[in-house]
Amino acid sequence: MTTNDADRISARLLGKQDPPLEELLALDSEDEAGTDGSPPERLFARQATALLNRLGQFGADPEGGTSRLLYSPAWQNAQAALEEWMNGCGLRPYYDDAGNLFGRLEGTDPLDRGVILTGSHIDTVRRGGLYDGAYGVVGALIAVSYLQRKYGPPRRTLEVVSFAEEEGSRFPLTFWGSGNVTGLYDTRKTPDIVDAEGVTLADAMNGAGFGLKRYRPSRRSDVRAFIELHIEQGAVLERERKTIGIVQGIVGQKRFTFHVKGEANHAGTTPMSYRKDALSAACEMALYVREAALQAGDPLVATVGKLEASPGVANVVPGAASFTVDIRHAEAEALMLFCRSMRERFEQIAARYGVTVDGEEWMSAAPVPMSAKLTALLGKLCISRGLPYRSMYSGAGHDAQIVSAICPAAMVFVPSYNGISHSPHEFTSENDLAAGIVVLADLLYMLAYEGEAAI
Repeated sequence: MTTNDADRISARLLGKQDPPLEELLALDSEDEAGTDGSPPERLFARQATALLNRLGQFGADPEGGTSRLLYSPAWQNAQAALEEWMNGCGLRPYYDDAGNLFGRLEGTDPLDRGVILTGSHIDTVRRGGLYDGAYGVVGALIAVSYLQRKYGPPRRTLEVVSFAEEEGSRFPLTFWGSGNVTGLYDTRKTPDIVDAEGVTLADAMNGAGFGLKRYRPSRRSDVRAFIELHIEQGAVLERERKTIGIVQGIVGQKRFTFHVKGEANHAGTTPMSYRKDALSAACEMALYVREAALQAGDPLVATVGKLEASPGVANVVPGAASFTVDIRHAEAEALMLFCRSMRERFEQIAARYGVTVDGEEWMSAAPVPMSAKLTALLGKLCISRGLPYRSMYSGAGHDAQIVSAICPAAMVFVPSYNGISHSPHEFTSENDLAAGIVVLADLLYMLAYEGEAAI
């Protein structure tokens, strides 16, 4: 796709004729800024929409949405386009050995060599939307470009990052990008995993030109703070009419598979009181999970996502059933207590039905709090801008939870229309996109230009 083709596509999606992308990024914001010198929200909205639409063409699926999987040609083209845009904004682009792309704006303080990092991930789920991950990358690029134009070089170095992978859509692992930055993964010790076509992670990485020691090592020790801008991927902000969500933490998760064993028998000759119906017992357990979660209240959520019965025919009392349970909470102790209570109730239900129940916990992730100092700063910035906001927990995983292992981290959410995400119908309004970038730019200014001591 040529640059002219991309410009025409962006113009069609925008419903108006925009200038070429390079010109749009380089626009002087003075004419569109408020009289008080505040950030140019209308310009931010136009820039964000144009960049997101442009990125959405890399991996555009004929059936709708975008499929931009790790190390695929679409992924490589998207990173290459971002590299070009970073360079056009006056940043110094560079890759690390995992394929993470950074755009560096050098700081002026020779005594402070730390980096303020901002961005998100460039990969998508299959047939995903325009905004998940990509908004955090282009929003960071727009915010840092604006700060450079308005204030010149920062005291502390600023870097925009496009993490290689977060979703786990091509290979059975997640956070490959940020995980290499923090030391969770290592390109020299690539997991022995394959994609749906049998291609190994190592071969895919090498085929894209990474993992060959051509670029700097991925692991970092110079990051002083990480701020991730992201769509909410839920309906809370929209329903409560809040423009900004300040993330207090990423919830902890536990996942189980439970197996209920009863006795298969004839559906017509076995009286109801004689039955050892595994499916009926499993259904009551599933209903208990819902009722207990409602009683516990926010931020706990619990989901029975899969239920199977055996032998699975119409005229046989089910002799076995299995189901999964996914439980999430922001506090580790509350999560543990709910799981313990659930197991005890399952045993009681099983005894009443004359069946047995066994469960295996196959996933456990601890809650990850965001930086209290950074979230407090974000609250003050929203108040100063008159932006309606609320504090909240993220029920989904994000790169910020991984990077928080090496530095203070914060997340800013903007509303998702109808709470839809991981879908071609994913959408966030231009005004909300711009508001998130304004808040991000404000925080980056405090951290990188004023040298805010919160980190």
